Order: sequence, then C-alpha cells, then structure tokens
Amino acid sequence: MSEPSITTIPSTPRPTSSAWLACLAIVVSLLILAAPALAEDEYRSVTVADPYLEMRTGPGGGYPIFNVVDRGESVDVIKQRTDWYLVRADNGKEGWVDRAQMQLTLQPDGTPVSFKEAGIEDFTNAKWETGLLAGDFGGANIVSLYGSYSLNPNVSVELWGSQILGNFSNGWMGSVNVVHEAFPDWRVSPFFTLGAGFIHTSPKTTIIQGEDRTDQVGHVGGGFRVYATRRFLLRAEYKSYVVFTSRDENEEVEEWKVGFAFFF
Repeated sequence: MSEPSITTIPSTPRPTSSAWLACLAIVVSLLILAAPALAEDEYRSVTVADPYLEMRTGPGGGYPIFNVVDRGESVDVIKQRTDWYLVRADNGKEGWVDRAQMQLTLQPDGTPVSFKEAGIEDFTNAKWETGLLAGDFGGANIVSLYGSYSLNPNVSVELWGSQILGNFSNGWMGSVNVVHEAFPDWRVSPFFTLGAGFIHTSPKTTIIQGEDRTDQVGHVGGGFRVYATRRFLLRAEYKSYVVFTSRDENEEVEEWKVGFAFFF
C-alpha cells in the first residue's frame, strides 16, 4: 500500500518538528498569559468573610500557598483567569485565589459578592481560544495544536501546528488560517476556513535514504464549534489541502479532525 501524498513533497531546509512544536507551545502559553484583566470597577475591593483567604503563587491548586488574609481584611481583585482571581492584599502582596473562596467574600456594603461563570455569551464574544485536535491526514495520523484570536464575533485568525505520523514517513505542518462564522451566537456554530502554510516530511525508509521534503500548502474547509460547558468547547472540521509541488502536478490531501478547545 502506497504512503499518503505527504511523502512526495519537495525539500527546503526547515526546523525539526519538535523544535517547531516547542515554539508553538511557547506562543500558546503567551496567549494564555495575555488573558484580559477584569474591568477597573468590577470587584475592585472585597472583604474576607471566611476565617481566612489563601493566596497561591499561581492560578492552580498545585501552586503553593504563600500568604493568608484574615477575616475582616480587604483584597483588591486585579484580574481573572478561568476560575482563579489575582488579588492584592493590604500588605501589597499579590496572589491567586480560587472561585470557591472568592464567592465567600463580601462587598464593602456587606452584601455577598457574585462572580459570574462563563456561559454561551462568553463563547460568542471570547477573544482568545486554544485547542487540541486529532484525526486523519490523507491516511496518516495527525495531531494539531492551535491558538486563535477573534477580530470580531464573525471573523478570527488562527495559528496551527501539526505533527503527522505515517507508516513510511513522519512530518509536521504549520499554517495561518482565517475563520468565518455566520452564526457565532448559536450553541452549535458552523464555520468556514481557508489558509496557507508549509508542510515538511521526513521519510522512514532505510534501504534507500529518502530526502526530507518541504513545500507550501493551501486549504479550504469547514466544520462546527460546539459550546460544551463553562469555557470549554468541542470542535470538528474537514479541510481539503493542495500541496504545491515542484513536479508537473500538485497534490490534493483530505483531512478530518475532532478535538476540544478552551476559550477566554
């Protein structure tokens, strides 16, 4: 059985797939760190009503507790990242507190604080999104990581990186896509996408050493984004690729992928 079309792509020196995916991981991390701060006047100051409030060094239960705020003291809420809030205590120390503890605080007038959870409206208006998908690329397995920035509720720009694993060759692919959603306020939101990038292939053959190959690709496709719960969504898509080879004929490859994503 012949190998998928990715084995016949012309060559140009490119970074290794592991190095490229490492760079993409750094980019996605920076996108996560760029989560928007809360509005200046929203939850500006709250009072601790529980016996104490635990402040951690990062937004997660695995980060150590480094400071405790006693009952009756106030903290300023600086920003929110998923279910964690960056707060500043009266002594100037800043740390992260989870939603469960923040919901036990009080406003200056003594009334309970209400922290809104993400919903369908946030799904429609979210600026940033990152996700992981897997599927089939012309008969080979493919795993993809992407980061997305929304220009408006209908149009977004995405950066993709993929690892391709075939029987006779491995490869990687990177692309920049434009996505259009006609009905962004729907829970199941269809979209259309087009984009361009590069694909690189390294043959596995040992009898005759094949040459690594790289070339440009373009694609069109479509799919669905499905709001699941809170800040999570499911995504399924189909793309039709054209590989622009140096031979007489270009190659066409079909791709199917499904996975999950997180928006903020």
